[in-house]
Amino acid sequence: MTVNNPTGGRHAAPDDQPDPSVGGLVATALEDVSSLVRSEIDLVKTELTVSVKNGGLAAALVGAAVFFLLIASVMLSMAFAYLLHMTGLHVAWCFLIVFGAYALIAAVLLFVAYKRVRFVRPPKRAIEQAKETKEALLNRR
Repeated sequence: MTVNNPTGGRHAAPDDQPDPSVGGLVATALEDVSSLVRSEIDLVKTELTVSVKNGGLAAALVGAAVFFLLIASVMLSMAFAYLLHMTGLHVAWCFLIVFGAYALIAAVLLFVAYKRVRFVRPPKRAIEQAKETKEALLNRR
C-alpha cells in the first residue's frame, strides 16, 4: 500500500516496513553509543585544549611577575644599602650588612624548614590498607 505524501511524493506506508531484526537493533545501538563516545571525547579534547592554553598563559604571566619581583628585590636591596650609606658608613660595608641580613633570614628559614621536615612521615595506615586490599584481591579465588 502506498500513501500520498502532502509534498506531492509517494512513499510506503509505515505498516509495510518490515520489523528490524535484533541483530540490526544491536548494531544500530552500538553505532549510536560509539558515536556518542567519540563526540564526548572530542568535546573533552576541545575543552582541555582551551584550559591548557589558558593555564599556559597564566603560568607565563606568573613567571613574568616573579621575574619583576626579583628585579624589584634587587633594587630594594640597593636602596637599603644606600640608606645605610647615608649614616656615614662606607658603601662596601653597607652592602655587606644587607647581604648579612639576607643570609641570616635564609638561615632562619632553612632551620624552620629542617624542623618541619623531621615531622614528615609516610602514610602508614594508607599503606597498610593498600596491602590488605592487595592480599584480599589476590586471595579471592
